[in-house]
Amino acid sequence: MTQDLFRDDAYLRECTATITAIGDAGIVLDRTVFYPLGGGQAGDAGELRRADGRVVAIADTRKGKAEDGSPTADIVHVPAAGQDVSDLRVGEVVTARIDWARRHRLMRFHTTTHLLCHLVPQLVNGCSITPDYARLDFAMTDALDKDALTEGIARLVAAAHPVAVGSISDAELDANPALVKSMSVQPPRGSGRVRTIRIGGETLVDYQPCGGTHVANTAEIGAVVVTKIEKKSATTRRVVLGFAG
Repeated sequence: MTQDLFRDDAYLRECTATITAIGDAGIVLDRTVFYPLGGGQAGDAGELRRADGRVVAIADTRKGKAEDGSPTADIVHVPAAGQDVSDLRVGEVVTARIDWARRHRLMRFHTTTHLLCHLVPQLVNGCSITPDYARLDFAMTDALDKDALTEGIARLVAAAHPVAVGSISDAELDANPALVKSMSVQPPRGSGRVRTIRIGGETLVDYQPCGGTHVANTAEIGAVVVTKIEKKSATTRRVVLGFAG
């Protein structure tokens, strides 16, 4: 089981870790700052630095899978193609370091998608968060105004709302099903606690289960604009976000 340090502190850029497994899918560590693909958010990239100074470039991060395809508690670091990693060994200690500039873009976009959930109070049936753009698909039939949404995001960013990580029990979530705003991704259950993200202090902007990485304050998002609104189907409207400039 990989200890996921990013869950408690999304600003950790590196950590010392021990290799616990090496397979065709990639490298498993006992602890990591790398976020694995999930919840619509892309997996982290970065590097594993070895004791002798050599570096293994990591192109992607994924959740581990058992032989039958079921998920495991491991996090798999996928080496970039073309590297010779044949001399890596289980038990070797490395420094795991994320591509921080890339991660920070993901954090800014992910928090913005939560702001969109406030501005468009409809269920989400699709999500993708990449370093270059983010999109949310809303289950709705009404038209959306691109400029109005851009202005709404700018207002919430300028208001400098705090963003806090918390948790609720499985039972509390069951008693408040409206907290789950995604139709396509359900929060993980079974551990007894479900991670949450709250945006806003005295004034609540958004509150929902989420396992992704976020900025600590909406002011950190910077200038984000709605670049496109698409009618994906009779019952789905897609909102695409990009960084201004």
